[in-house]
Amino acid sequence: MLIEEHKEGIFMPNHLDNQLCFLLYATSKEIIRHYTSLLKPYDLTYTGYITILALEENEQITVKELGQRLFLDSGTLTPLLKKLEAKGYICRERSKDDERQMQIYLTEEGNKVRRKLPEVSRQVMKQSNISEQQFIQLKNVLQDIIHNDWALKDKN
Repeated sequence: MLIEEHKEGIFMPNHLDNQLCFLLYATSKEIIRHYTSLLKPYDLTYTGYITILALEENEQITVKELGQRLFLDSGTLTPLLKKLEAKGYICRERSKDDERQMQIYLTEEGNKVRRKLPEVSRQVMKQSNISEQQFIQLKNVLQDIIHNDWALKDKN
């Protein structure tokens, strides 16, 4: 039972299993654990995986834009990018328009790996044991939470 209730049926807001943050944290850890196992053959971590997905969406992107897209700070992103570059999955180049900016893009090897990754997502979905409709509903709710949080930050 996800929403714990008191013996008399009263909602207990301070119960750990009723904390949205805890449920998101625990779910995230479980999902990432599944991804980690499935990504081993590609020598990718979960953050490496989402980096490749972001680069698939944007053929060239700056380090700053990538960090914003992935919610990663530069202290986490820079070592990650160095590892992906050492594996030959990405290339980093100074922007021709603005030498202060680094452009990142997938290499041929990175694109080979990227083409194999949809199967990883399918396997995680299968292991999650939720329907496509439930997935879409959950995704929409989570996106609403993210967008609502951004809207609040913009007002402050």
